[in-house]
Amino acid sequence: MLKMVLLQLGATIVATAIAAVFFGPAGAISAVLGGLSCVLPSALFALRLHLVAKRGGSGHVTAFFVGEFLKVASIVGLLVLVGLKYEDVHWGGLFIGLILALKANLFAFLVKT
Repeated sequence: MLKMVLLQLGATIVATAIAAVFFGPAGAISAVLGGLSCVLPSALFALRLHLVAKRGGSGHVTAFFVGEFLKVASIVGLLVLVGLKYEDVHWGGLFIGLILALKANLFAFLVKT
């Protein structure tokens, strides 16, 4: 799971560079915010799953589904918060950062385990 979070972070950095070229500084900041809106909940989800797995016993499936629901709700909440609080948001940059971070798992096969 840590590798997945690192891939999302790398995708956010790439998205920031792309947004900086096409949309300028406001687009780059928006791409960072969009990517981090995905990376932070994913990192907390991975940490929670790691702690549940260490604890042992049953309940792994329940912990996974509850954690996944909380992760998705956190992503939506962070995106709403960015939209409300950051006045210079560039929606193109934000969506580039978000989509590349969400689709970073497509590149997971490139990382050796």
